[in-house]
Amino acid sequence: MRTAACAGMTALLLAASAAAADKIEFWTFSMKPKFTPYYETLVKNYEAANPGVKVEWVDFPWDIIQTKLVTRIVAGKPPALVNLNVPWADEFARDGLLMPVDAMLADARPRYLASTLEDLTFNGKTYGFPMYSNVAVIAYNTQIFKAAAIPHAPRDLDEQLLFARQIAARTGKAGLCPALSKIDGLMMQQGLAVIANGKAVFNSPGHVALIRKLAETYKAGGLLKDALFAEDNFPAAIDAYKGGRLGMLLAPPTAVKRIESDAKDIYAITDVAPAPLGPTGIADGGWLIHFGVPKNVDAKLLPAVGKFARYLTNDANQLAFARQASVYPAMAQAANDPFFTTVPPKARAAEKAVAAGAVSMPHSHTLYVAGIPDYDELRRYLVKAVEAGVTGKQDIQQALDQAVAIWNKKLAAQRSH
Repeated sequence: MRTAACAGMTALLLAASAAAADKIEFWTFSMKPKFTPYYETLVKNYEAANPGVKVEWVDFPWDIIQTKLVTRIVAGKPPALVNLNVPWADEFARDGLLMPVDAMLADARPRYLASTLEDLTFNGKTYGFPMYSNVAVIAYNTQIFKAAAIPHAPRDLDEQLLFARQIAARTGKAGLCPALSKIDGLMMQQGLAVIANGKAVFNSPGHVALIRKLAETYKAGGLLKDALFAEDNFPAAIDAYKGGRLGMLLAPPTAVKRIESDAKDIYAITDVAPAPLGPTGIADGGWLIHFGVPKNVDAKLLPAVGKFARYLTNDANQLAFARQASVYPAMAQAANDPFFTTVPPKARAAEKAVAAGAVSMPHSHTLYVAGIPDYDELRRYLVKAVEAGVTGKQDIQQALDQAVAIWNKKLAAQRSH
């Protein structure tokens, strides 16, 4: 009897451990309540197709998910998968808190857009399953363009700035509102490094020339002055565009839908084109979101985690999510779906914006400076220097030299610790 009881207990323990091994917990950020039906349906479908697998979806606000993740990794109880952006993934991978997923990507790897896998490759290893990204398109007011005698959408940054000056000279309105609080990203998109060999290098002749072009356009009235250097100047930019005070708006396609609902008169005279690629061939406005695998996930669970991650980010699921969220899939087949690439006859700006973004999506990269602690503080010094140079308060070379000196002093202090 005792032997039978022991055998029965062993069977129960084995069943319990198998059940535990098959529990997959995955985290997203800021998806509730809008995407609750999407994720609940996805989980239900997966469990139905994979008997014995229990999937638990947990959603956190975006600003606390990192802290929650570190706490759970340190406690040895991490989720199997977690939503991250690329800078977070870079930091977690550097600190040894994420696992490479090359083996788990398996034969799905070629189906992701190459640019998205490149974003998640650090030191030759891939640290996530790409899910979705965004890109900017350029919306422009055709009446303002006509009044300024501009024949077509701008094809590069120089034309954007030239057209902005033309608009100011001929209509008295601003032409452009670049996000200058993210000047580091613009520099990189234009092929100008911010840091090289561990030192700040944004005071080169090329950097000075870029800031000088911005300063000339600012002086000519071509740049919208409302919140130009604010951490987020998009609200000011879209308000100016909706009010007919701005010639061009660089923004994701969702912004064009906002113009349609908020300012029908301006929407009626809006046309859209793909945002110009930089000389690097990189599109503006990329920001990749993906699923990473934290350190300390039970090794026995990894095959099941890989299978679920491939399902979570497959073409059908990415396409369904991207259509609901107005973002772009990171899977090549989904990104080429007619929903994104077909412009219907008599299409208006919102439909054109979706297709214009799809043109740029294969060129989308998340532009950021990797591997620098307290980077936001350093960037503020750069933005202040650029503001001083653009607004004419200080000589451009002098302002950039001073900021580079501050950066290099702080970077050297970081290295010595």
